[in-house]
Amino acid sequence: MKKVSLIIIIVFLLISCKMDTQTNVPQSSSWKEELAAKLPYLGHRNWVVITDMAYPLQSGSGITTLYADEPYEQVLQQVKQMIDAAPHVFAHTYCDKELGLIPEADMPGVTAFREKMTRIYGSEVVPVPHEQLISRLDEAGKLFNVVIIKTPLTMAYTSTFFEFDCNYWSADRQQRLDEAMKQ
Repeated sequence: MKKVSLIIIIVFLLISCKMDTQTNVPQSSSWKEELAAKLPYLGHRNWVVITDMAYPLQSGSGITTLYADEPYEQVLQQVKQMIDAAPHVFAHTYCDKELGLIPEADMPGVTAFREKMTRIYGSEVVPVPHEQLISRLDEAGKLFNVVIIKTPLTMAYTSTFFEFDCNYWSADRQQRLDEAMKQ
């Protein structure tokens, strides 16, 4: 009887551990420490995404979700600083296209939110339909790492997506190299 109980406990613990790894949710450290530890490993084709509370917990094996219990704008600014300081990557930055179409009457505070984003990023952010961005993340997560940072913000279509690119090798150089390879 004791052996059966012990086996049941061990199986339960193994299942619990398995469930934790399947959701890709780290169990310790702050989001800043987690991102700082991952950033040197992230490169071309990796993504970092800052989201609102309702953003789904994606289950792709390459997707890690962190939680930042700080204001969205503060997280956005800190992530921008971390990416800007990285010598090996820069980010193509996208936002949900829907965000620019939502009237203040439908989502109070959206105008102020858009103004804060503009102050932080200027015109660097490219609007793309939300579903297209989710599909791109899903595809990227099959081969590459994606880090999602959820915040306590409760406003729809406020995600900011950072698609990493190589900071020391340009698209022009790559095109010339590709052409030379064809010869």
